Amino acid sequence: MSEQHHSLADAPPAVQIAVDLIELLEENKIESKMAIEALEIVLNDFKKKAQVK
Repeated sequence: MSEQHHSLADAPPAVQIAVDLIELLEENKIESKMAIEALEIVLNDFKKKAQVK
């Protein structure tokens, strides 16, 4: 296992998810502006859901 993958495996879950999301957006060639807009929508949605609980 490479050093980068090993350190990612030891990273907190939120960091692992963030890396996965970045890879997904980059692999699908999503423009930065579009990715930011989409992530803001997702962030707002999850914040609203967290307040309901």
